[in-house]
Amino acid sequence: MKIAATYENGQIFQHFGHTEKFKVYDIQDGKIVSAKVIDTNGSGHGALAGVLKDLGVDTLICGGIGGGAQMALAEAGIKLYGGVSGDADTAVNELISGSLNFNPDVKCNHHGEEHHHEGGCGSHSCH
Repeated sequence: MKIAATYENGQIFQHFGHTEKFKVYDIQDGKIVSAKVIDTNGSGHGALAGVLKDLGVDTLICGGIGGGAQMALAEAGIKLYGGVSGDADTAVNELISGSLNFNPDVKCNHHGEEHHHEGGCGSHSCH
């Protein structure tokens, strides 16, 4: 199993489409055996699913994520755990143990609108 988390300063980054880094974890026998931080090289939104697929990732932990990116992940065969915040390493360990608190209906509604509201994606509205 290979798990990726949107990543910034040890935390789950809260906007999938704008993430600059993923932390990718190799899991064997229910334990993290290695982890490395990967730069997305400026890839955004739809291209990020391809980056993850090329890395062999089968599971993603993130904060907010839009519908288009969710579809791209599904098409790439990557299982999504969205609506997660906090420490990335802790979230991965919680996922492995079956105790991760996530939102199966996470949405990030910010495309084509003005950003005058507060929310989980910085100034975007995620829930």
